[in-house]
Amino acid sequence: MGWDVPRVAVDAVLLHGRQLVLVRRGKEPFRGRYALPGGFVEFGESLEEAVEREVLEETGLAAEVERLLGVYGDPGRDPRGHIISVAYVLRSYAGDPKAATDAAAVKLVPPNRTPPLAFDHDAIVADFLTSTSRASSISPARARARSPGPRGGRRRRGTAPSRGRP
Repeated sequence: MGWDVPRVAVDAVLLHGRQLVLVRRGKEPFRGRYALPGGFVEFGESLEEAVEREVLEETGLAAEVERLLGVYGDPGRDPRGHIISVAYVLRSYAGDPKAATDAAAVKLVPPNRTPPLAFDHDAIVADFLTSTSRASSISPARARARSPGPRGGRRRRGTAPSRGRP
């Protein structure tokens, strides 16, 4: 039985120091254009393992996932077909940037000064910039007030905790 379903990919907003790591695509689609490192998830691989593997394969950098950035599922985001991408923010911890596998080159740029990117990667970088500016604009006192308490959430005074239902 053949299933006609979307494929799953991962994309990396990869920080090397304070610079964003981009790869110039060596293959179609978008050959010659810059993009975020990423690729398809292999069978039996977690999403986090996939994004760390793709980063190492394409850039030569060992990196660790810091956080999930978002999920991008517009059916037209990739000319090869309906591909859902899970984007993560990663930080490199070892290695020197060098192009490998299907990347023709590696480029380091300030995150707010990227060239036009392939796929929907401009939107992914914009979401990253928005998320980092939002996080840095919250004062420490406000951040403590917004963080979940020991029971995993805040309640309004005078309300009972919910039981059995989310």
